[in-house]
Amino acid sequence: MAAEVSPAESASRVCSMSSLPLAALNVRVRRRLSLFLNVRTQVAADWTALAEEMGFEYLEIRHLEMHADPMGKLLDDWQGRPGASVGRLLELLTKLGREDVLVELGPSIEEDCQKYILKQQQEESEKPLQVPAVDSSDPRTPERGGITMLDDPLGQMPERFDAFICYCPSDIQFVQEMIRQLEQTNYRLKLCVSDRDVLPGTCVWSIANAGGWWWWSLMITYKARNVTSRLSLRSASPRVPIRSD
Repeated sequence: MAAEVSPAESASRVCSMSSLPLAALNVRVRRRLSLFLNVRTQVAADWTALAEEMGFEYLEIRHLEMHADPMGKLLDDWQGRPGASVGRLLELLTKLGREDVLVELGPSIEEDCQKYILKQQQEESEKPLQVPAVDSSDPRTPERGGITMLDDPLGQMPERFDAFICYCPSDIQFVQEMIRQLEQTNYRLKLCVSDRDVLPGTCVWSIANAGGWWWWSLMITYKARNVTSRLSLRSASPRVPIRSD
């Protein structure tokens, strides 16, 4: 028989375990709780009285009676409800006058709780360090700053373009012709050409966002590749949105 626990010691134990979830109790403690509370007696509260204190209704208790281990099932069902904790379980056992359970199982319950706390602390210490600025895919740094050659170094005034030119390296001569006809004429469009305007190492999606007119640029490239004269190229270019500035 284990040594008796004084009311002061019992209150201190409940306080220290009040925030621990019922999952801290291992199989051995749960089986011994079942041995104490599954037995129906006239002189001591059993699992049905505990279930009522936990907030279970009559039909729920009748359903638990069909299980071979109603006390074990009661703990499983209760641990998913709000307010369920090791400390609350000890409080209810004290309220029901089951000091015998506290005396016998108190040390084992405390041992399980200590193991649970140590395991949680160990898992917390083994977590990898994470920089708060990169804790999600949403950029929290001035991603669009410093993309092109003329960007503000502080990223406050990113450079803007009328169109982003998507091309293969083998088409560079055609791109140069586009630059001459769309930038160096009365159209005065501002094209974003990656080989000329984009800083090395920039994310391709950031380049697309900096262009501002991604789908227009695809149309420009497609129509331009099918023209045979400067006149037809000029006829395609007015469909490009012109900057208001």
